[in-house]
Amino acid sequence: MRTAVIDLGTNTFNILIADVDSNNFKIVHTEKEGVALGKDGIQKNIISIDAFERGIKTLRHFNFVCIHYKVDRINAFGTSALRGASNAKGFVDKVYNELGIRINIISGEKEAELIYNGVKLSYNFNNPVVIMDIGGGSTEFIFANKEGIKNMISLDIGISRIFENFTISNPAEPKEVKEVENWLEKTSNNYFDNKTQEILIGASGTFETFYELIFNKTFPETQKCIELPINLLSDELDKIIYSTDQQRNLNEYLIPIRKKLAPIAAIKTRWVLQKLDIKQVFVSPCSLKEGAMLEGDLV
Repeated sequence: MRTAVIDLGTNTFNILIADVDSNNFKIVHTEKEGVALGKDGIQKNIISIDAFERGIKTLRHFNFVCIHYKVDRINAFGTSALRGASNAKGFVDKVYNELGIRINIISGEKEAELIYNGVKLSYNFNNPVVIMDIGGGSTEFIFANKEGIKNMISLDIGISRIFENFTISNPAEPKEVKEVENWLEKTSNNYFDNKTQEILIGASGTFETFYELIFNKTFPETQKCIELPINLLSDELDKIIYSTDQQRNLNEYLIPIRKKLAPIAAIKTRWVLQKLDIKQVFVSPCSLKEGAMLEGDLV
């Protein structure tokens, strides 16, 4: 069955189309669009008028793509921005009435589970890891090994939330970086205290961008995790944190929405690496949409 999975992220909408056969699938098409669904509203628990329209416009396009590829089934997942928005029902109803696409707004725990199922396609878990998926509204952390998930949490520390909470200079000043780190510490409710993990797997998205910035080339088409040498990653994170708007605007590997948000993502990633005393970092090309591909029909 030809299936489309649509991940309605707080910053980016992703669509994955694949032919599903039993417990396997073959990718037919994948695409992403910077929507900024949480922009100007996530801190007020609302989808702003402009973001509402951007989201509908992108889903119209994705629906056309599904028609073009003769998709049999569409599974759409709403995450942090829709979870907390008071007008989420209006958005969901409009999408269903206009396009016939039913959006399933999932919990942070379900989101983490789907992310784990996706990463599992690219990593054998011979060694225990923590998976990190950087979102605009939330960030998921999944501690797992060969036996499965040991601990997981979805924290409302997404990069759009941070961006709307803080004013960052151009370039960032050390005191501003420290303020963000202090906020992360407080908002995570000491979740990382007394936790260590040698290996971190970054789930697609931002971590693919880190790879591209480090190696100055497009992230390869692969179904396996790729290691990011931690010394190179640490150096690149420092560069991103203290980069200027002009430097980021000229970088071809940063999609428009990440040109503004990259320093926030870098601060948070560096903070996590230090908190957990990470020794090795991998990038998985798979995340929620791959993990959801074999979920079956939504109800």
